[in-house]
Amino acid sequence: MVVAVVLLGMLYAAPNMYGSDPAVQISGARGAVIETADLDKVKDVLTKDGFDAKSIKLENEQVLIRFNDVETQLKAKDVLSESLGANYIAAINSAPSTPAWLENLGGAPMKLGLDLRGGVEFTMEVDMQTAINNQLKQMQQDFRSDLREQKIRYRSIREVANADRVQLVFRNSEDKDAAESYLQKNNPTLEFRDDRSNELAFTARLTEAKLKEIRDYAISQNLIIIRKRINQIGVAEPNVQRQGKERILVQLPGIQDPARAKEILGSAATLELRMVDQDNDVRDALAGRMPPGSEVINDQFGRPVLLKKRVMLEGSHITGAQAGYDQYQRPQVSLQLDSKGGSKMAAFTKDEVGNLMAIVFIEYRPSGKVDENGKALPPIKHEEVINQATINERLGRRFQITGIDTPAKAQHLSEMLRAGALVAPIQIVAESTIGPSMGAENVEKGITAVVLGFIFVLVFMLLYYKGFGLIANIALGLNLVLIVGAMSVLAGATLTLPGIAGIVLTVGMAVDANVLIFERIREELADGRSPQQAIHHGYDSAFSTIFDANITTLIAAVILYAIGTGPIQGFAITLAIGIVTSMFTAIVGTRAIVNALLGGKRIEKLSI
Repeated sequence: MVVAVVLLGMLYAAPNMYGSDPAVQISGARGAVIETADLDKVKDVLTKDGFDAKSIKLENEQVLIRFNDVETQLKAKDVLSESLGANYIAAINSAPSTPAWLENLGGAPMKLGLDLRGGVEFTMEVDMQTAINNQLKQMQQDFRSDLREQKIRYRSIREVANADRVQLVFRNSEDKDAAESYLQKNNPTLEFRDDRSNELAFTARLTEAKLKEIRDYAISQNLIIIRKRINQIGVAEPNVQRQGKERILVQLPGIQDPARAKEILGSAATLELRMVDQDNDVRDALAGRMPPGSEVINDQFGRPVLLKKRVMLEGSHITGAQAGYDQYQRPQVSLQLDSKGGSKMAAFTKDEVGNLMAIVFIEYRPSGKVDENGKALPPIKHEEVINQATINERLGRRFQITGIDTPAKAQHLSEMLRAGALVAPIQIVAESTIGPSMGAENVEKGITAVVLGFIFVLVFMLLYYKGFGLIANIALGLNLVLIVGAMSVLAGATLTLPGIAGIVLTVGMAVDANVLIFERIREELADGRSPQQAIHHGYDSAFSTIFDANITTLIAAVILYAIGTGPIQGFAITLAIGIVTSMFTAIVGTRAIVNALLGGKRIEKLSI
């Protein structure tokens, strides 16, 4: 058993010896599949611009290009982004150089934190004007609902362009006064003023305090949603924080799929459910005779569809989205709504049975451009009708979207919707590789501490316990191998600088168990027992003490991991792994070696 465990540990620790290559990863936008023709296109771009690639491969529906140095990697990424266009995503990556046979066995190097390995850093900017515009639209809807409930008649409610305010126009002064009194009482965060240009109108304006609240809310909610999206792509120990008034900093250490990370982080997707305008002809609308309250949006095949502007349901009510297949094995996305969304859906579809409903997919794509001040230009809004279906019955909280081209697109759509609709669109304005955040000197000192601690413990054990000290040293070396192997296998384990401190601590704790055992053996020998009896009683007597001491430390490590974040979790996980492996090597491992060397033999004296 000991040999099998050690060999397994050595196998999965081996990938850490091969290092990694600077690379660029190319993937299709919005879940599009990369094919051989796309690979040839990438090769042509690199050849044309004279880039020397170490290797170019099509794997997992993505193109991975390895380079010999970081400088070439960064230059090639910029050229590829510009040449390939918006249908492709080019992202920088660090690709492990693990041999194929080892990868086929599930081998992969340890995930290293930002303080050891560095990673990719995205600076994302929130489109605050869209957040404010969304609030103004919500104000208009709320005002209409409130005035209808109070049976107060109004002529129009509309947004005043570039003024952060809404104008309400009435038919007479009585309705105006009644509306102003009621709305002012129920909306204390808004500023109401009479409109000088119209005596039967007043305006509702967002105060500076309310504008600040909107901006802070947009940042805080987008931070939460970005963290959710990062969790979906499985990045360990990311750093997501606010930077200034309108930006969010995202640092992703050692990501395995940076192209997908870039797409998920930079996309803002949602849905709108609207009724198809079946009373008018789309050809008349295209000819310039647009019906009031309607607009034309193209479907996924570029065909125009005439829709009513009124939104039945927005994507903010979506609580769950799962990609799958319908009964005819066609891609679909199953949606689940919150209680309010379910009520809205039931109310709207109650009187629309037999009519066509359209599902509009809305995505804000980064413009990739900046103004003269270096500020990112607003993202480009892209709308597309992805499905039209007849409402056969009253719908509720659960329903399905069909008519999606490929399973990859269905999966992409479900990921976007499951992660949550962003309060305001965001776009990546800067992307870069980052070095160790703690500094190369501190990293070097951490590794030196592990090496020196290991050497001093080896020397002490060898001098003090002689032959048995050598056995403990062998077990200590195997313990480090098992720690590295376990850290490489566990999906949620990331080695950080505090994690190195945890390894240093386990080096001392690993021989601590052997010290207890060896001292117990010495006591048994002093009491006159034979060497074989002393070994047997020494291991058996010390076991309960070793177990109790390690289990209490393990409890502390579990609590640290549960309530801690970032570096604290990194320390806790290496400590916990080190405790388990050290107990195995110090108790089971050393006893197996002792039994193999001394078991069944007549021994007059022990080297201890």
